[in-house]
Amino acid sequence: MSATTESNPEEQRFLSFPTSCAAPVPPPEEPVRVVPLAVAGVVAIALTAYVWASYGPKSGVLLILGLGLGLALFHSRFGFTSAWRQLVAVGNGAGVRAHSLLLGTAATLIALIVSTGSGLFGSVPKATAGPIGLALFTGAVLFAIGMQLGGSCASGTLFAVGSGQSTIVFTLFGFIAGSVVYTAAFPVFDGWPSVPGVLLSDHVGWFGSWAITIAALAVIVLATRFVQKRRNPPPVDVVPTASGFARVLRGSWPILAGAVVLGVLAGAVFLVSGGIWGVTFAFALWGAKFLQLLGLHPENWEFWRTASNAKSLAGSVWTDKTTLTNVGIILGAAVAASLAGAWKLHSTIPWRTAVAAVLGGVLMGIGARLAGGCNIGAYLGGVSTGSLHGWLWGLFALGGTWIGLKLRPLFGLGNPAPTDSVC
Repeated sequence: MSATTESNPEEQRFLSFPTSCAAPVPPPEEPVRVVPLAVAGVVAIALTAYVWASYGPKSGVLLILGLGLGLALFHSRFGFTSAWRQLVAVGNGAGVRAHSLLLGTAATLIALIVSTGSGLFGSVPKATAGPIGLALFTGAVLFAIGMQLGGSCASGTLFAVGSGQSTIVFTLFGFIAGSVVYTAAFPVFDGWPSVPGVLLSDHVGWFGSWAITIAALAVIVLATRFVQKRRNPPPVDVVPTASGFARVLRGSWPILAGAVVLGVLAGAVFLVSGGIWGVTFAFALWGAKFLQLLGLHPENWEFWRTASNAKSLAGSVWTDKTTLTNVGIILGAAVAASLAGAWKLHSTIPWRTAVAAVLGGVLMGIGARLAGGCNIGAYLGGVSTGSLHGWLWGLFALGGTWIGLKLRPLFGLGNPAPTDSVC
């Protein structure tokens, strides 16, 4: 990792052992950050009570699930950006294998939920297939390039912002700006060549869809092990700063434990809301709401004139499920980082890093809307529901990751190397 970049929680999962291949010594525990913990805790409790009372238990539960997602994302340092960078750059597939466990857990739960045909709070869980075409492929590539420049993915941006990582605030700003650019220029992006999506359950039933998904994930696990054995990448891991029960709240979690927890929570979001866990639609909504506060009229744009989008823009943000889980992730990560003693603002950010963060965010904002989702909504959501577009999103995102790695040095950002840590 370049010395000029700010380390965010997602990156910390894949820091190489600094001096040798010997087992590293855990650093001393940092004191709890009392002030940010108190602020985040009070806001989380008050906001949950307000949303529950004003908009009903469904909205309140989605916010609570977001808090859980933020806690799990931070403590497991679970990321997509650094995992793909490690795989492409040095052949380390540990992060991608964790992705497979997350996807398999979510796919199992979603198959069980959809097969029952009923959800909570009156929701009717339903899986849909995303269209396959030029917009999906282009969007996935742009999003992956943006991930590598911005330093985090969609979910990673949220939990990094919550944990006080100031560089990622630039990424979030760019993410929202890119989403607004897409919605403003929607006629340019609409109507690109595509074919209808493919949902495996429509052809082989839900059990068949689940079995094919698990088999494909198992192949990925074996393939990454084969690649890793041949390339012999340097060892990487997070060093726990706490042990025993204290590790649940104070230390880093094993990444596989985080994958299971996140998979369960993704299934819970599906059960409560009736749809997959998503992130990026909220950024477009927040941007449009902000423009309205400035006296502008994005509601007249073609993107916001469709029935479902118009309803979202006209309503409160607290009725939008992506907003509820997103805000929950930020607050949950703030609580987790404060308890771990890791919440800290950085006052000095290299200008090239800031430029890369904004540019990366813009590319992710445009790419996510083009592809109909991000690493969560398109990749996790698509694969876990048996939609072919999710697999294709991941494939093209790997290509975009390779491009992003080539661009990172232009902004003073480092890439993993085989010589990072050698005995």
